[in-house]
Parts: sequence; C-alpha cells; structure tokens
Amino acid sequence: MTSPEIAWHVSSFSADGGGNCVEAGPLNDGSGRVAVRHSKLQGGMIIYTKAEWQAFLAGVHAGEFDFFG
Repeated sequence: MTSPEIAWHVSSFSADGGGNCVEAGPLNDGSGRVAVRHSKLQGGMIIYTKAEWQAFLAGVHAGEFDFFG
C-alpha cells in the first residue's frame, strides 16, 4: 500500500528557531483525514479522522488547550 499525498502546512507559531515545528495536512485520498507530524522528525505521523480533527480544532478555539499559557 502506498502512502497518500499530504499537503503539509507548517504553523507560523512553530517558527521559533527552537525546533518546535508542527506540521499538519489533509490526506489527498478523499477521506477528509488529517495527518500531523513534527517537521524535524518526518518519519512518523498521527492521522486523525475528519471528525477527530474538527473536535480538536473546536477545543482549541474554545481555549480548552490553554493550560500552558
């Protein structure tokens, strides 16, 4: 099985020079899934369903992940 193409996007907040680089991108297979990886360690990734990704983004927008700042 071949890996689907992924249109990677790097967060502008990741460009801190400290190596904390996160990339995310939709899989180009029509599934609506999204892959996330560390841009400096491109060997592995986590793939989320469309519903999982939307739930995560809703949590981000609602401030549910603001526990570090």
